[in-house]
Amino acid sequence: MGELTDKAKGLANEAIGNTKQAIGKATDNARLHGEGVAQERKGEAQQVAGKVKGALGDDV
Repeated sequence: MGELTDKAKGLANEAIGNTKQAIGKATDNARLHGEGVAQERKGEAQQVAGKVKGALGDDV
């Protein structure tokens, strides 16, 4: 995957994770809230990977 692809997927996962967290909190659903936290962290990692690829090139 390229830099922009990683960054875009990261942003999407962060947004979905934040939504899941909000819904989980509003409905008192700990499982959904936990899934949201995990998905947000995954998105953050994807964004970092995209930034690294941008700095070092897409060959990483």
